[in-house]
Amino acid sequence: MKFKLNLSSIFSQLLLLFFVILWITPTFGLLISSFRDKDQLAISGWWTSLINTEVSEIHRTKGKNEQSKENEVYFIRGNLFKEDKGKKILSFGVTSKNINAYMVGEKAVLKDKSEIVVFENGDYEWRSENEFKKKKGRRIFITAKSPPSFTLDNYKEVLFEAGLGQAFLNTIAVALPATLIPLIICSFFAYSLTWMNFFGRDILLATIIASLVVPLQMSLIPILTIYNDLGALFNIEAKSFPGIWMAHTGFGLASTTFLLWNFMKSLPNEMLEAAKVDGASHYDTFVRIVIPLSIPAFASIFILQFLWVWNDLLVGLVFLDKHPSEIILTAKLKELLGSYGENWEILTTGAFISMTVPLFIFFSLQRFFIRGLVAGSVKG
Repeated sequence: MKFKLNLSSIFSQLLLLFFVILWITPTFGLLISSFRDKDQLAISGWWTSLINTEVSEIHRTKGKNEQSKENEVYFIRGNLFKEDKGKKILSFGVTSKNINAYMVGEKAVLKDKSEIVVFENGDYEWRSENEFKKKKGRRIFITAKSPPSFTLDNYKEVLFEAGLGQAFLNTIAVALPATLIPLIICSFFAYSLTWMNFFGRDILLATIIASLVVPLQMSLIPILTIYNDLGALFNIEAKSFPGIWMAHTGFGLASTTFLLWNFMKSLPNEMLEAAKVDGASHYDTFVRIVIPLSIPAFASIFILQFLWVWNDLLVGLVFLDKHPSEIILTAKLKELLGSYGENWEILTTGAFISMTVPLFIFFSLQRFFIRGLVAGSVKG
């Protein structure tokens, strides 16, 4: 019996480890890809980032303006690589039909009887008995070993050139108020639903629970219409940060209230009754007893609401302009996907930047997360 229990425990731990690895692997791959050289990222996966990669490339020699004459022979010399990245050429070719026709150091004889030699480090020598006429030089096809290469240029380009840095700040300016405002409002609301008796309390609670099933997309346009009418009445611009704060607050009220109510009803009734006997008002009870005891629930709901607002795209597109001073991170990433569809180093770097704050928030508050979610599921 003991052996079976140990075997079951080992199996459950291995299964848990498997799911942890399954969850971490894409994130780790995204991190590695964000630091990789764009040339390597385009041709190989992140799992090859620590080994030499075989690449096939096309380069062009210098043209006729760079030729020199030595002993009645014309030469063009140079290096195929614009910058030294430690690549080592294995073979080369002068036509696309056979890109590996020659090994490094071998002479390739061209149709005009000229000869070209390519060396391992990218140096080449092109010689001819007749004067060179090609202005643009000649294409050389190479196969080379490329060592692992990591760079911070991707982050510099994304943050300072692609405009993701401003979008990052805009998203923080949206996410923090849009998380704290509904949390503050709903904490008072949940307390009143839990510990205060008033007419229609049960109907109000049932309405809140029923509103959880209403799709966001279904209520988006009515809320925008109401906000536009109020904005016109009070001379407030519709597409602005206060507008999106109010929208996220409205969409988060039902779920936040329900989660807080579920937690607060599990608090010991005797403690609140003792406070009432001692003459404490509802406000005093809420501030001095309920809030300190509800920290795990507040932390859990803060994480859930923050992640939802941070990763939101639809509400951000509706309530904010695409102007650099207002555009949020998800909308900017959508733009990058359209503008830099083939530049994977830009997309992977931008995606990882968008993950940093949610990961920091989650790991900072994760010790409260499970405790706050499961509280209220059992009594006693």
